[in-house]
Amino acid sequence: MRFEFDPAWSLEIEGEDTERARVHSALLSLSGGGIGTSGGALLVRSKSVPWLFVDGIYDGTGPETQLLAGPVLSGLYLDVAGARLRRILDMRNGLLHERIGDEASGTALIRFVSLARQGILATRTVLTGSESRAAACLSAEAGHVIDEGATEDATWMRVAGSAGGIVAALCETSSSRVIDDVVAVEADSDAQPDPKLALGRLADAAGDGFDTLLEEQRRAWGERWEGADIRIAGDDQLQQATRFALFHLIGSAHENGESALGARGLTGSGYRGHVFWDADVFVLPFFAATQPAVARAMLEYRIRRLPAAQESARGWRRRGARFAWESARSGRDVTPSSARDRAGNLVPIRTGQLEEHIVADIAWAASHYIDWTGDRAFARGPGLALLVETARYWASRVRLDADGSAHIFGVIGPDEYHEPVDDNAFTNVMARWNLRRAAAAVDEARGVDDGVGPEEPTSWRTIADAIVDGYDETTGVYEQFAGFRGLEPMLIESVAPRRPIAADILLGSERVSSSQVIKQADVLMLHHLIPDEVRPGSLAANLRYYEPRTAHGSSLSPGVHASLFARAHDSVRALSSLGIASRIDLDDLTGTTAGGLHIATMGALWQAFVFGFAGVRPRANSLTIDPWLPEGWSALEIRVSFHGGRVHLRTTPDDLHVESDRPTAIEVDGDVFVATPGGLRFRAGTSGWRVIS
Repeated sequence: MRFEFDPAWSLEIEGEDTERARVHSALLSLSGGGIGTSGGALLVRSKSVPWLFVDGIYDGTGPETQLLAGPVLSGLYLDVAGARLRRILDMRNGLLHERIGDEASGTALIRFVSLARQGILATRTVLTGSESRAAACLSAEAGHVIDEGATEDATWMRVAGSAGGIVAALCETSSSRVIDDVVAVEADSDAQPDPKLALGRLADAAGDGFDTLLEEQRRAWGERWEGADIRIAGDDQLQQATRFALFHLIGSAHENGESALGARGLTGSGYRGHVFWDADVFVLPFFAATQPAVARAMLEYRIRRLPAAQESARGWRRRGARFAWESARSGRDVTPSSARDRAGNLVPIRTGQLEEHIVADIAWAASHYIDWTGDRAFARGPGLALLVETARYWASRVRLDADGSAHIFGVIGPDEYHEPVDDNAFTNVMARWNLRRAAAAVDEARGVDDGVGPEEPTSWRTIADAIVDGYDETTGVYEQFAGFRGLEPMLIESVAPRRPIAADILLGSERVSSSQVIKQADVLMLHHLIPDEVRPGSLAANLRYYEPRTAHGSSLSPGVHASLFARAHDSVRALSSLGIASRIDLDDLTGTTAGGLHIATMGALWQAFVFGFAGVRPRANSLTIDPWLPEGWSALEIRVSFHGGRVHLRTTPDDLHVESDRPTAIEVDGDVFVATPGGLRFRAGTSGWRVIS
């Protein structure tokens, strides 16, 4: 079994470090088709605990709701004292290789979660020495197994959650010291899945054999990379880190039915698998531009929980839909009300009550999907319903003053160091955008029975125009929230030169809340997500003001800053922020990777390349392109899908080449062109890009 890999397409971990076993299990985890498994070592008495999670299958109620751990493959362990252990994640093909011992006589293992066949996992063990291996079996957490059984060719085990469950079936075959294990998984969020379904799926997969499954896996990953790869010429370390992020993004969600993407995906149990705004704002754009069916499944998760959001709004005596800050199976809020800090003190958690910007975030995700895909059926159907119901919420949420201005009081913005605050810039401007976009969507969907009266869009536009945003005409800076300018003008860069840093822990929550130190810059998020909704030319002033005050206490922050510094043509700061975003998990910069990978940070990294350096933005009928490369890069290539066409962009400091497999409208420096399979070439000049062929 070959054990040499291209460093740009692989991640190697030598040995098994007791201290970092859980971190390594997350880094090497495998996901696909809504199933995720740990990357813990299988060939030794591993110090990591194996796990298997299925998208959307939960156990427990309320804040205690968590992903249900399914049956895992066990019994593959070998004890070879002192033998060398190597594990290599082959990102090009979606495979995890493992070898114990030397190259000539060691034992080798290869495993994968199939991207081609939903619900299939496969493992091959090659015994090349005198070692032996016990038969594989299935195991699960005590107390969750409700039944198990065996047929002539397979064994199965079923575990139960609070509503649904997971069943796994295993078939093992061996020939000439090669042992193949195939596992089929079936899950249901509402009822206990029938073992016969898993056994039937297993019979088909095992009947085709490991080699066929392996070839399907390689082909499926090849197709995904063809539509999603990013290539950076000039920085090998960044190239590897970027592929690592793309690899885990690709496997994090699926296209069948609905996809409930938690904050750590299926790479660990962090945040109990709850779904946050991270999925909608940071991950969904990647899929909208590379695998639209997956983005649609992520939106389907929100659509099916629209009734719960409407019920929540009524509970707050408002109209429309108020989506939960932390969501799981039902769509009702499962945010904890309190938690212990690092000192052991019990502190309240109020995000579930006050972090309401998620309402507009979900509307933004739906609109972003429409812009990338041109999916008119969605735009006139469930997408329109999302926009209408979220706009109705904001229309009932704002408070109108006697002077005609509209305010949103008592919220928490993405900067969670200050709470509650009034007129948070991010919340207010996102709500304003939401109201305007919903009004435009209703106008565009004329003839659709949307239940919207003729006066509603007009009232939404009136309210949107009245919402205050804290913009200062003199400085060009948005005030993050009412009263922010009056706080202690502390710059975190002078207190903690190395970031990211948890400023609330470094300085104490009381000191931070009374200062201008922020977790992540809400205002800059506006420039990143909805640049057309902020004042033209205001990016530079807000970057200068907010970046020195930002602790990057959220892993989402560096990627956004990288994107914006790229738009501002600041090489040093853009590359510094990009480096942090790309190494969050590889270097465990936050000390939390053991709980799972930061999937949304990976999405922010993708956005930094696409929105920032490549300057690619979807519009209603064309794809805007405005690339810029930092010092040290000789070329950047990205691949996206726009309105059904696959677009390949390659830019150097002097040239831009854009091609599409079908005629696609692109906008470069204000002029619209049509990209074709033959491609368009542009040359950089003093006044912008000039088409040359």
